[in-house]
Amino acid sequence: MTMPITSLKSPSGYSLRDGDVLVGEYVEQYILKVKDLPNEQKPREKLAAAGPKSLNVAELVAVLWGVGTKKEEVLAMARRITQEYGERSIAAETDPRKMAEALGIPVHKACQIIAGFELGRRFFASDAGRPVFIRNAKQAYQYLKDIGSSKKECLRGLYLNSRYQVIRDEVISVGTLTANLVHPREIFQPAIEYGAVAIVIAHNHPSGSLQPTPADIEVTRQIAAAGQLLGIDLLDHLLIAGRKFVRVTAE
Repeated sequence: MTMPITSLKSPSGYSLRDGDVLVGEYVEQYILKVKDLPNEQKPREKLAAAGPKSLNVAELVAVLWGVGTKKEEVLAMARRITQEYGERSIAAETDPRKMAEALGIPVHKACQIIAGFELGRRFFASDAGRPVFIRNAKQAYQYLKDIGSSKKECLRGLYLNSRYQVIRDEVISVGTLTANLVHPREIFQPAIEYGAVAIVIAHNHPSGSLQPTPADIEVTRQIAAAGQLLGIDLLDHLLIAGRKFVRVTAE
């Protein structure tokens, strides 16, 4: 049973504030900027001194961007987008407008990220050139588990050939998963384009719940039915929350 949020208020009238807000004569929010960091913690300086492996994904994105926007400092924005979208999801995304809309960033910033990862894909195949095979739910979860920590609901699709090799990893949608918002054509278009014979889809629940909703089940039913008509198998639909997952069935 979910506890209503009103029950969290204490009789003495406590209320929680954003920990980043400084309270005094004037109340204003202070954002730590890259220029305020010690040199050894600044992404560019860190890259020059210790190499790219010393940087996390958010820091690498910050180096790629260089500057943020008027509303958001570059490192804070880079950290936010990697948390909200998921690191693998960012690497797989190819539509800058979809990314920009989902994350609330300028289109040119999304283009920079996508171009960077596309260069990586062209010069170095994923997993050091080794193909990835997905033959069961556990393997699918290991590949997709990063979306479990995303703060936004994300639907991912893995597209497989006849040898169960992943030939495409697609971010299908970001936002609430409903049968009305997720149409089978959005899921099967990449399958047709890349010649996939089977797909595995997965989405997350930012709430942490591992209980499939009626919408989750209805989406699974629609996709399975569409796949039968197209001759493309829906092998699995995983619901990932935190570090756990369950399989969503159409029953």
